[in-house]
Amino acid sequence: MTTYTIRAFNAGTFWVPGPEVYWMHNWGTREEMNVIVYLVRGGGRNILINTGPPQDLTEINDAWEGFFGFPEARIARADDQLLQNILKAQGLTADDISTVIVTPLQAYATANIHLFRRAEICISRKGWIEDFQAPYYHLHVPRHLRVPPGVNNYLQNEGWEKLRLVAEEEEILPGLRVFWTGVHHRSSMAVCIETGRGTAIISDCFFKYGNLEQGYYLGVMESMMEADHAWKRIRREAAITASIYDPEVFRRYPGGTLA
Repeated sequence: MTTYTIRAFNAGTFWVPGPEVYWMHNWGTREEMNVIVYLVRGGGRNILINTGPPQDLTEINDAWEGFFGFPEARIARADDQLLQNILKAQGLTADDISTVIVTPLQAYATANIHLFRRAEICISRKGWIEDFQAPYYHLHVPRHLRVPPGVNNYLQNEGWEKLRLVAEEEEILPGLRVFWTGVHHRSSMAVCIETGRGTAIISDCFFKYGNLEQGYYLGVMESMMEADHAWKRIRREAAITASIYDPEVFRRYPGGTLA
């Protein structure tokens, strides 16, 4: 079986109210959140989990400040945190990425998909339908802040043959698979990666280690039952766990090197 290395990169920092991370807890506090992208390498392939927030942060930042009501909700990002600069520092360009896995369908994860013209783009089929194309109930995030128009145009037209809508359980590559989790969004998945240290699972279905390890529900989620099911499975199957938001990842894994 192919094994992979994994490295995390912070593509921006923002803050949210405590109860957004821990349901009905931490009132009057704020939690630091990162927009984390993961570079997975192995078997001669470079794989990216999420593509980071938009190049121009104005629209998403205005929306988040308006929603949360304080300026720290805006994503703060240095030049070296731009996705193309993160890749450049690793000796890579967008054309070197063979596979992009996206979870969830939100602009902080989807905004740069169209840069990866040579990559297969893996998105949950269930999420593609229920989070974007045909949602069956009102979603609080506007459509253009789930998949920005330019990215949508690429996926629906030029990039259509590159789009891989994955099943609720599917192997992407040898040693790399996904399963649908829900919990946070209809498009939320767990990405399971075989490494020399065992199976690593990366997901947005838990925000911080306190959710997964202490059982605190998310303040922003769609199903407690899905959380119970997904988190139990992740605890059972994973030797390494990591969220796409938690700055604790960089404390537990210095330099962002998970495996």
